[in-house]
Amino acid sequence: MSSASHPSLSLSLLTGRNTDAKLPRSTRVMNKTAAPIQITAEQILREAREMQEPEIRPPKQKITDSDELADYRLRKRKYFEDAIRRARWNTGIWVKYASWEESQGDFARARSIWERVLDVDYRNPTLWLKYAEMEMRHRFINHARNVWDRAVALLPRVDQLWYKYIHMEEMLGNVAGARQIYERWMEWKPDAQAYVPKGRAKDLHNVDYAANFEKQYGDTADAIILGKRKLKYEEEEEEEEVRKKPFEYDSTNRKLLETSCRRRRFN
Repeated sequence: MSSASHPSLSLSLLTGRNTDAKLPRSTRVMNKTAAPIQITAEQILREAREMQEPEIRPPKQKITDSDELADYRLRKRKYFEDAIRRARWNTGIWVKYASWEESQGDFARARSIWERVLDVDYRNPTLWLKYAEMEMRHRFINHARNVWDRAVALLPRVDQLWYKYIHMEEMLGNVAGARQIYERWMEWKPDAQAYVPKGRAKDLHNVDYAANFEKQYGDTADAIILGKRKLKYEEEEEEEEVRKKPFEYDSTNRKLLETSCRRRRFN
């Protein structure tokens, strides 16, 4: 075998050194005791965040020309449409899109977006609430009535939609309309919570409010009927509680009776 065919062999013969690649020697930790100052992972992450350079944001753009405004709106709408195309079921994107169109004063486009998202998820009461609130904010009363009317027709079991609808009519002074909506709601026979919600004495549309409403606007007969209705539901709730916990009520009544007897004996 000639040395010309193996240059590494001839090089080793000339230099007298081994030319094979050698791996670095592994370092050994001589002192394995804990350091006096311990560094936690939280401290490492905090220092890493502090060392990061601040985020570079583009400067705020001032629009001074109608062409620039049109170009800005076009880019913004393209951004929202692309986001909707990627995640059609994400209602948050739809809400931001409609709110942006509202901020631009283009209410026709905003309504179009609300209608499109309702086609996606009309069972979401939050969408109906935000849609109607937009119309109310800008005093589009007939549009707001249309939204509330459709909402309670499609979701009659959502009490909040009825509350808001009645409240709007009352604020407008439409007493007959508010009463009519309330009667429509009662036709669905809502739960007792809709009449007398516990812990919500100041609720706008419970029976106390409805009775005061009728007294204020002169219909005393309806006020008496509503008061009786409230008493009826309160009695039914008490009977239901007694039925669920009879022993507790028996023991409580027994203690009250014994206390009353002792008081009479001493007197």
